[in-house]
Amino acid sequence: MGVVAVLIATLWRGKEKVVSTPRDYPAISKEGILRAVTEYNSISYFLNEDNTISGFNYELIKAFAHNQGLQLEIVPEMGFDNRTKALSNGVYDVIADGIPTTNQWKDSLLLTTPITLSRQVLVQRKPSPQADSTTTKFVKSQLDLAHKTLYVEKGSPSILRIHNIEHEIADTIHIEEVEKYGPEQLIAMVAHNNIDYAVVDEVIAKALIDSFPQLDIHTKISFTQFYSWGVNKESPALLDSLNVWLKAYTNSKEYRQMYRKYFKKDPLAY
Repeated sequence: MGVVAVLIATLWRGKEKVVSTPRDYPAISKEGILRAVTEYNSISYFLNEDNTISGFNYELIKAFAHNQGLQLEIVPEMGFDNRTKALSNGVYDVIADGIPTTNQWKDSLLLTTPITLSRQVLVQRKPSPQADSTTTKFVKSQLDLAHKTLYVEKGSPSILRIHNIEHEIADTIHIEEVEKYGPEQLIAMVAHNNIDYAVVDEVIAKALIDSFPQLDIHTKISFTQFYSWGVNKESPALLDSLNVWLKAYTNSKEYRQMYRKYFKKDPLAY
């Protein structure tokens, strides 16, 4: 019971998803398997050169499963929309990935106690020194977003915020939702001139910015906000179990070490 077997089904294997009834903690405990979904990126879940798995959300949900005596089945799923739909359909028990703690998501998901702080930022190329200031595409503030086309992950929480900015600046902002790519791929697309703008999580952008010195990520799209994991509305006992464990574990030395490993700062230093 104390041994956690981590069963990894990766995107490129094309694992078929079986729709079932959303489960709460008693059913999960009876089967002995917790099914989680996360995103494949350099913070949440990624494959090392030696074919081992790392990632903040991966390590955290694995620690929870170990504590509960559960096996963990975790799948990296690109597309925020895909993750929420699969959770709703009972394919997964928990979204172990950052979801903004906003009323938008509280209406459709049960959100755990906040785990991290972050915000959405605009990814764009730095202006050329030779660029004419009257024609440059560089966005210095949200007021400059009028008539720009912003690329986002399909179903991204940033979409609602972009619509709010439209109302604030009283002008149109075009949104292109991308289903097959996550934030890291969108960042690379901006760097390689495939698109001009992308909106992604600041934590992921900061993790990649050293690899793309031609990019700028200083224009903020959202305010700093709490991020949580999500479970189905029909899984209140699972939510309670996660929250009780998170409250204790996030005060531990092991958690602080894990947090600093991925975020390069102390979790208490917000």
